[in-house]
Amino acid sequence: MIASTGDPDRDGVMSMMWGGYGGWGWGHWLGMGIGMILFWGLIITGVVLLVRYLGSARDSRGPGGDGGSADPERILAERFARGDIDEEDYRQRREVLRGGR
Repeated sequence: MIASTGDPDRDGVMSMMWGGYGGWGWGHWLGMGIGMILFWGLIITGVVLLVRYLGSARDSRGPGGDGGSADPERILAERFARGDIDEEDYRQRREVLRGGR
């Protein structure tokens, strides 16, 4: 141990530096550890949510960058591929969408 110097200010500093820890027990250290895990968990969660939000905003514009409105011909083709409409109906509706071009 460190011998007392007789100076109360210096002895207090030495005690704190060499094991006094200002009255902090193991419970305080455990609380700090849990707090640090929660802090970094919140930071990481925030970053993940921000990346997801920005990614979904970019994806909603679609391939044409039209702000998310679906391409009618693509939807018509998907309906035909699923068998919701037959070939004749598909061709008629496609011509209507194209404006008789």
